Amino acid sequence: MPERLAEMLLDLWTPLIILWITLPPCIYTAPMNQSQVLMSGSPLELNRLNEEQRILNRSKRGWVWNQMFVLEEFSGPEPILVGRLHTDLDPGSKKIKYILSGDGAGTIFQINDVTGDIHAIKRLDREEKAEYTLTAQAVDWETNKPLEPPSEFIIKVQDINDNAPEFLNGPYHATVPEMSILGTSVTNVTATDADDPVYGNSAKLVYSILEGQPYFSIEPETAIIKTALPNMDREAKEEYLVVIQAKDMGGHSGGLSGTTTLTVTLTDVNDNPPKFAQSLYHFSVPEDVVLGTAIGRVKANDQDIGENAQSSYDIIDGDGTALFEISSDAQAQDGIIRLRRPLDFETKKSYTLKVEAANVHTDPRFSSRGPFKDTATVKIVVEDSDEPPVFSSPTYLLEVHENAAINSVIGQVTARDPDITSSPIRFSIDRHTDLERQFNINADDGKITLATPLDRELSVWHNITIIATEIRNHSQISRVPVAIKVLDVNDNAPEFASEYEAFLCENGKPGQVIQTVSAMDKDDPKNGHYFLYSLLPEMVNNPNFTIKKNEDNSLSILAKHNGFNRQKQEVYLLPIIISDSGNPPLSSTSTLTIRVCGCSSDGVVQSCNVEAYVLPIGLSMGALIAILACIILLLVIVVLFVTLRRHKNEPLIIKDDEDVRENIIRYDDEGGGEEDTEAFDIATLQNPDGINGFLPRKDIKPDLQFMPRQGLAPVPNGVDVDEFINVRLHEADNDPTAPPYDSIQIYGYEGRGSVAGSLSSLESTTSDSDQNFDYLSDWGPRFKRLGELYSVGESDKET
Repeated sequence: MPERLAEMLLDLWTPLIILWITLPPCIYTAPMNQSQVLMSGSPLELNRLNEEQRILNRSKRGWVWNQMFVLEEFSGPEPILVGRLHTDLDPGSKKIKYILSGDGAGTIFQINDVTGDIHAIKRLDREEKAEYTLTAQAVDWETNKPLEPPSEFIIKVQDINDNAPEFLNGPYHATVPEMSILGTSVTNVTATDADDPVYGNSAKLVYSILEGQPYFSIEPETAIIKTALPNMDREAKEEYLVVIQAKDMGGHSGGLSGTTTLTVTLTDVNDNPPKFAQSLYHFSVPEDVVLGTAIGRVKANDQDIGENAQSSYDIIDGDGTALFEISSDAQAQDGIIRLRRPLDFETKKSYTLKVEAANVHTDPRFSSRGPFKDTATVKIVVEDSDEPPVFSSPTYLLEVHENAAINSVIGQVTARDPDITSSPIRFSIDRHTDLERQFNINADDGKITLATPLDRELSVWHNITIIATEIRNHSQISRVPVAIKVLDVNDNAPEFASEYEAFLCENGKPGQVIQTVSAMDKDDPKNGHYFLYSLLPEMVNNPNFTIKKNEDNSLSILAKHNGFNRQKQEVYLLPIIISDSGNPPLSSTSTLTIRVCGCSSDGVVQSCNVEAYVLPIGLSMGALIAILACIILLLVIVVLFVTLRRHKNEPLIIKDDEDVRENIIRYDDEGGGEEDTEAFDIATLQNPDGINGFLPRKDIKPDLQFMPRQGLAPVPNGVDVDEFINVRLHEADNDPTAPPYDSIQIYGYEGRGSVAGSLSSLESTTSDSDQNFDYLSDWGPRFKRLGELYSVGESDKET
C-alpha cells in the first residue's frame, strides 16, 4: 500500500515540474527547483553551476536538453509556464530579443521576447496532438540580426487520465452449447482507451463482470468469457445477459470505466428423449374407408428443437400391424396412422397397436440419460357401414364351345352382402360391354346363358361386366369383369390358302413339279393342322397329272408326261380334295387351274395364249411396241392440229359474255310508247366493253398508241336518242382502234319525227277489225308484203 500511494503521488506531481533546459548556447532554468540544472556548452555557465553545487552540496543530474513537458487539459486562470530561454550572450541590458517559431508558435505557445519565458495559452489535449516541434533563436533587439544559430526543441504534452475505456464493437452476441462443461470458452471482448498506454496506468485496463454471475466469468487481462457453471440447460433458460466492465488505472479506484453487454444464447443439443403426450390413443374408422386414408395422428413431444427434436414413428406390436401403417410428418413432428388393407366390421371390430417414437439424431454424450424413445398404445374401433356386394372372385374366366346351344348355361357368378342385414342381390349385365347382347344373366342366381350363336373364327374372347346391386339399397353396387373364351369346334373345312394358277411348259419333262400348294383352316385344333390331299375318285387315274404330299403339310402337283400342246388344250382343271384331322373330319374340293405355256429352253414362261402362238414368227414383241408408239404419236399430232384450228377461229374482238347487246332484258310492264323516255334507262344501250373508250383488236396492232378516253357517264332518262347516236358515231369515226368492218347495232327506238310513226298497239283501236292496213303499201316495198299479209288475214276473218 505505501508503494501504491507513492506511485500515485509521483503521477500527480510529475506534470507540475517545470524544467529549465539549456540549449547551446542558451540555457533553460527551472526556478521552482534549484537542483534541476542542465548541462550547457558555455564555460561561464558551467563555472556558475559548479559554485551552486558546492553551496548546495547536491549531486548534479543530467537532463535532456532539447525537450520540454506540459500538462494536458490544464485550465488555470493564467497561462501555464512551460519553460524559459536564456543565452550567456545576454548581459541583462535588454538588447537581446527571443523569437519562437514552429508548431503552435503564437497560437498555442507564446514567448516573452525579453525574458524568454514560454507559456501555453490554450488548453492542450494529448489525444489530439502529443508533441510540438518549435525553433528558438536570439536576435539583436534593434537590428533583428541573429546572434546565434536557431535551435530546435520539442514540447511534449503529458497525459492525464481523461478518457474512459470504450467497447467499439458492442453490444456483443455469442452462443455456447447447452450442457457444456465448466470453463468452456464463450467469446472475448475488447475495449480501447485513448490515453497514453506508455505513460502511467491511464490506459491499463482490467475487465470484470457486473451482471451475469454465477453463470459466466471473465479473464481480467484478456477479457475471455467462459462458463462458470457446468451443464446449463437450454430448456430451463435459453438466453443470458452479461454486463462487462473495463476500468483503467489497472482497475484501482479513481480510474475511469466503460461497460458493454453480451447476450449469450445456449444452443440446443439432443439431451431430451421424445415423450408421448398420452399413453393411450383412441380412434374410430368406418369399415369402407379408402385405402391410404389417414385414421389419426399421434405425437411425441420433445423439448429439444430443430433436428434434435425429429422423431421417427413405427408400429412395433399389435394385432393390426398388417392392416395399418404409420409415417412421420416432418413439419408437424407427429405420426400419421393410415389404412393399409381393407377393413371388415363383420370379421373384426377393433384393433390394438403399440407405437414407438424414437429420435432420429442422437448424441452419444447423453446416452446415459436413458433410451431416446417412447411408446404409446393406440386402439382403433371399426365402425359398421352399408357396404356394396362382394363377389366371390375378383375376376371370372368362363369357357364355352362355339356350337353351344342358345340359352345354355355358360357359367355363374356369386356375390353376397357383407353387412349383418344381408340384403338380397340382383345381377345384371352392363350392356355397354355387351352391345350385341350375346349373353344373358339370371338376376337371382347369377347364371350366365348364351343369347346368340357364337363363332370363334369371328371373336375368340368376349369381355363383359356383371353388376351386383343390393335390392334394399340400389346405391350399393359392385362390378366384376367376366372373360368368356370361345372354344373351337371343327366347323370349317380346309381350302386353298390362296387362289393358285399353275403354268406348264410345253417342253416340260415328266415328273416335273408344276405347282406347290398349301391349305388353310379357320379352325384352331389343339394339336395343330394336318391336311390330307386326294384327287376325285374319277380323277385317280388322271393321265396328265399326279399329286404328292410334302412334309410341311403342303402338296406338289407333278406332270406325268411331256408333249403338252396348247393348241390342242390350253387349260387343264385339276380338282383336289382337302380333308382336315378334326372329329368328325371336314373336307372341301378346290380346283387348280393349269395353263399350258410356251417356255424358253431354260424353262422361262414366255407366252400362255393361243393367239400369241399363231403370230408370224418374224414379228417380235418389240415391233409391236414400235407400231403402237407410232399410232399414239399420230393421234397426238391430230389433236394438236385441231386445237390450233379452233384457236384461230376465235373472234378478233374480245367481248365480254355479259355484253348487254347479247342479253334479253325482260320487263313486266309494257311501257308508255315511243314518247316515254322515263320507263327505260337508255344507258343500257352502251356497250360495256366500250365504256372505257376502246375495244381491243386481236388481228392488228394500232399504228399509234391511243389513250383510252374517259367513258361517258350513264345517260339520264329523257336524253334524246338522236344526240346519243350522233355522239357514238363521232367517236367511232375518230377511233383508230375501231374495227375495220361494219357493225350492226339495233335499237328499239326510231326517234322523233319517224315517217313510219309508232308501231305500238297501245294507241290502236280496241278491236282488230277496226284496223286498216292498206296504208302499209304506201310506205314502200319493205312494208308492202306486210300490208298484204294483214289484208289477207282480215279477208279470211270476214269469210
